[in-house]
Amino acid sequence: MAKVVTLGEIMLRLSPPGYQRFVQASDFEVNYGGAEANVAASLAQFGDSVTFVSKIPSNAIGDCAVSTLRKLGVDCRHIARGGKRLGIYFLENGASVRPSNVVYDRMDSSITEADLEDFDFDSIFEGADLFHVSGITPVLSENVAVITKMALEKAKEHGVMVSFDLNYRAKLWTEGVKEKQKMLSEMMSYVDICFGNARDAAKCLGYTEEDTDFINDDYSICVDEKHMHSVMKFYGFSYLITTLRKSVSASDNGWSGAICSDHGFYHGNNYDLHIVDRVGGGDSFAAGCLHGILNDMGPEKSLEFGLAAAAIKHTISGDLNFISEAEVLNLMNSDGTGRVQR
Repeated sequence: MAKVVTLGEIMLRLSPPGYQRFVQASDFEVNYGGAEANVAASLAQFGDSVTFVSKIPSNAIGDCAVSTLRKLGVDCRHIARGGKRLGIYFLENGASVRPSNVVYDRMDSSITEADLEDFDFDSIFEGADLFHVSGITPVLSENVAVITKMALEKAKEHGVMVSFDLNYRAKLWTEGVKEKQKMLSEMMSYVDICFGNARDAAKCLGYTEEDTDFINDDYSICVDEKHMHSVMKFYGFSYLITTLRKSVSASDNGWSGAICSDHGFYHGNNYDLHIVDRVGGGDSFAAGCLHGILNDMGPEKSLEFGLAAAAIKHTISGDLNFISEAEVLNLMNSDGTGRVQR
């Protein structure tokens, strides 16, 4: 059983029922989630030992967020309690030609005002195999950037492998872009496993190659073997892993991925998805790939495990993937038609 540590923010998610617009809603469905919390929940259900590190307010809503993770087997002992509030995001689920829409209300959330003194990283990383964080977390505030950098340093002091999901979010990159790129780029020296591709690296890290515009040119060059390998080598990653999504509509997507390592480049199987809830799909993918790597499945099977886990997540409402290792393996070994199991 691998021991994993994740660091990040868990938020309250409020959504109109079904596919209603915000303006139609007279009530909201409640869920809890956030990039690293979603990864923690998936890994715990796969059988790994997982610790989630964050700061959450000492009130009833904070208790609900912690309880959500605890009931899925996540170790919450190192969550600091205090601060003003839990961050909130509002999600309007899209359908067909109408995309989903997210409105953030997370300013002054507890994690953004956390201090280094809130966390004993020497204790947190004792006996750990992997530390996972995303690019969302350090751009939340200067405080969280300092905490993330310290966590990365301490992880390496303890010989812990580091996973980093670049996770570009345009609504978090409206100002200070160059400064944020520099900050995240400096963190890459600690990273062994990176989730992203050349476009993500260009947006989050300021990555460039001569005469190539990864942000505006055709997306295919950002995820091909040549440029995935170039990004991997430039930053010294052991693995660079990306999703490959073909959006037919907000309701239907083609779904696959690719993994680049010293073992070569592998493009995974394709899934045709009819989407119930897309949020958390990338986190489920990351968790599945990490579970495979930590359990010595090899690059190709690790990618396939991640793809299957995320394919199932797209059928489940909420941020979290309520799924077992056995169910993921069953999908990997089936034709994906979803026949009733009797």
